[in-house]
Amino acid sequence: MAKILVTGGLGFIGSHTVVELVNAGYEPVIVDDLSNSQLAILDQLNTIIGHKPAFYQLDLTLETDVQTLALAEPEIEGIIHFAAFKAVGESVDLPLKYYRNNFYSLINLLNAYYSKPVNFVFSSSCTVYGQPEKLPVTEDAPVQPAQSPYGNTKQICEEILQDMIASGGSKYKVISLRYFNPVGAHESALIGELPIGVPQNLVPFITQSAIGKRGPITVFGSDYNTPDGSAIRDYIHVVDLAKAHVAALKLAAKESFTGYDMFNLGTGKGSSVLEVINAFEQSTGVKLDYKIGPRRAGDVEQVWGDVTKSAEKLGWKTELGIDVMMSSAWKWEKYIAQNPLN
Repeated sequence: MAKILVTGGLGFIGSHTVVELVNAGYEPVIVDDLSNSQLAILDQLNTIIGHKPAFYQLDLTLETDVQTLALAEPEIEGIIHFAAFKAVGESVDLPLKYYRNNFYSLINLLNAYYSKPVNFVFSSSCTVYGQPEKLPVTEDAPVQPAQSPYGNTKQICEEILQDMIASGGSKYKVISLRYFNPVGAHESALIGELPIGVPQNLVPFITQSAIGKRGPITVFGSDYNTPDGSAIRDYIHVVDLAKAHVAALKLAAKESFTGYDMFNLGTGKGSSVLEVINAFEQSTGVKLDYKIGPRRAGDVEQVWGDVTKSAEKLGWKTELGIDVMMSSAWKWEKYIAQNPLN
């Protein structure tokens, strides 16, 4: 049973990926500093998969701690690197926080396992495309100037990985997965998105507003060049996204795969903010209170991905639609309202 190190493994995407790794016969080892997650998720995972995965609480920006981890877990065959700060708006206000965390954690991790044959899956983002010139955006599209420090960290981290592979000095094989907008929750409603503080993303703000935890939803911008004036994104169910990481590990493990590649992870279809709000109301029967506000710094107007390459080379495509994304997110919100994880 191959051991897979999952950094940020108690976070939103990380926890769902741990479940899918176990389902696929892997042994996940979780690392998390709990800066944007909760230890209680470990118990939730135990309920879903029937055991508690190995867990290390540590800060990946501390080089000596990461080296100690590598000594404690020398049999790691794959790494899925989620651990990063990810709020676009916060990165505009606190760029140095983002550059320090997102760069140091990646470099320390790469150094720690540099001499070993490890399949490395990097949690990247569609933000590397900036505002694309053409839609849907393909993996061959030119990388545009980043719209935020967060987006810039993802661009530069991909460059770091490509430069490392090009140097020929490591035994890594690397796949970067460029996510669009992950939403939803596991069908058990035992894990889901759990933002600390005010949510920076649309769907958790929607569910928190619907349950009375937040005030009205603000739609940031109604004057974009889109059919209804609100920004468009490609929303993807988190379980579909988690399964793509398993597919990436399997591809990287093949002898025919060498070096570096990248893939778009999305549905291939864009939905506007107002369409998402409507989908939530339709799938849950809950009416939302929202207002129109000004555009938000760092946001692009519209982006959705061409996912042909993922279907053909990864052998992966999404299965769950926008209605399941909204209903599962709402089921999770109601669960944590009745079962606080503190």
